[in-house]
Amino acid sequence: MGVPVGVRWEVGAFLGLTAATGLIDAVSYLKLGHTFVANMTGNVVFLGFAAAPDSGFRFGPPLVAVAGFVLGSLGGGRAARVLEARPRRWLGIVFSAQAVVLWLCGLLVGVGVLRESGGTSYLLIAALAACFGLQNATVRHVAPRDMTTTVLTLTLTGLAADSVLGNGRSARPYRRLGSIAAMLAGAAVGALLLRSTTGWVIALAGAVVAVAAAIFLAAPAD
Repeated sequence: MGVPVGVRWEVGAFLGLTAATGLIDAVSYLKLGHTFVANMTGNVVFLGFAAAPDSGFRFGPPLVAVAGFVLGSLGGGRAARVLEARPRRWLGIVFSAQAVVLWLCGLLVGVGVLRESGGTSYLLIAALAACFGLQNATVRHVAPRDMTTTVLTLTLTGLAADSVLGNGRSARPYRRLGSIAAMLAGAAVGALLLRSTTGWVIALAGAVVAVAAAIFLAAPAD
């Protein structure tokens, strides 16, 4: 189904969601035990690595991330079923909820309730993964094929395969390039800010998602 906003607003919102993914995966990989909360392919690979005792990887973080992601995806699927007839309300509610959870996680990390290691880190991993399961389950219904917001494998494949040196079908690869740039920028900003703060990186991702929610709620249709 289509998104009820103009194309430029739509692309901007999805690029913002992609940047938020980069921010949060910087947090999860660099601070939460070498795991991803948005990229489940990586977590399956990490579970394989953890089978080797001296690999430096653990079973716990990727398992919790996968479980949280699945729960978030279930919630996203349910929201789509109930609300997709009213797309503005649907997308606004889903991404507003994601932003609120991210802000809450950032606050709890900032005041020391949730920590980067120990038992509470698993709660943080689960909550962040649920956020991106919710995002993934929603985006798959509405986003253009080349703007998945969480993984870039197909984006890079399409960029190369459809280029002039490939099959020549893609004359305007700007969305794909924008997705790559957004993910890269989010990850870079996240990694740099993590040198001094974790909570604010999570809160920044929440703010970016909140802007996307506002676009879907209020941006003009043309």
